[in-house]
Amino acid sequence: MSSARSSASPDPVSAALERAASHVEQAVLAVAASNPVVLIDGRSGSGKTSLARRLVAHWPLRGPVQLVALDAVYPGWDGLADGVETARELVLNPHARGLVGIWRRWDWDESEYAEAHAVDPSLPLIVEGSGILTPVTARLSDVRVWLESPVQSRKRRALDRDGDTYRPHWSNWAEQEERHLDRDDPERHATLVFAIP
Repeated sequence: MSSARSSASPDPVSAALERAASHVEQAVLAVAASNPVVLIDGRSGSGKTSLARRLVAHWPLRGPVQLVALDAVYPGWDGLADGVETARELVLNPHARGLVGIWRRWDWDESEYAEAHAVDPSLPLIVEGSGILTPVTARLSDVRVWLESPVQSRKRRALDRDGDTYRPHWSNWAEQEERHLDRDDPERHATLVFAIP
């Protein structure tokens, strides 16, 4: 009996994410390192968090993998670029240098930083979030993923997930993503690109 996960799914989004996860797992194995770094970028609602969770659940290497979701790092609704810079400075740079990284969670309810979290440089790392794939972060990572998805699908999924909390901020966040696309051209730096319906 095969140990491979079944990709048969009646939901085309789930099926696409399963296929993407399988390809990323193969890319991780091909890195041939014990602590590879995976970056997952894409616009809001494209499936970044769902893909990251699938990877954590089926991580192909021995031992645990660390996950940093930029939703816990962005300092508020205007903070896409600042969150990415924080992840670069406090998570990716230390990991690349073999040092422990320390970052603090942003408390969205209190609009302030909360508890600190450590990132072990000896362990593999996944960082997912809009904006994370830039020319600089690309040099600090091994597997780089860009998810492409139609705007109406993305918006429906994002608002179904976050509802009225996100609705008034959708346009502002989309403008920050547009600036990221214009400035950083993340798809060009990706090692894997997936279309999510």
